Amino acid sequence: MKMKKRKATRKTRKMNINRGLSQRAVLSALVFLLCSYSSLAVRDKDLHKNYGLIFGTAYGPDDRPFYGARIEIHSAGKKRPSWELYSDHRGEFAQRVPPGPADYEISAQAEVLPVVDGSPQKGKKKKLKAEAKIHIEKEERQDVSLHLKG
Repeated sequence: MKMKKRKATRKTRKMNINRGLSQRAVLSALVFLLCSYSSLAVRDKDLHKNYGLIFGTAYGPDDRPFYGARIEIHSAGKKRPSWELYSDHRGEFAQRVPPGPADYEISAQAEVLPVVDGSPQKGKKKKLKAEAKIHIEKEERQDVSLHLKG
């Protein structure tokens, strides 16, 4: 049984053209993304190659790691903080800084509710603070401990 060859209708020709266009668009988008990613990766390596690291742990009055302490880091002599971050569940925080030599001042602040007989005393927030100074010489990591006191 022989089948007759059908002529392509206008609709099928249009679908084939659109399919070709969409495949070319996807291919060109992939090429663009690959090229831009490779150039970003080169720049990203340069950005993250040279830095110092300030790593620290915030401790509460009971000398346990303190979650949620507000950490401010600023260059020595400046009043406004350059970086603001919060301590995590282990009381830890980390911030990349430009390579030294440079001096930094680190301050931590937190508010807690005092607990009496197992119940928090509402309306009587207690402010805890801690400060430390460190020096970054070059591309190095400096560790600091902040013990929050009232």
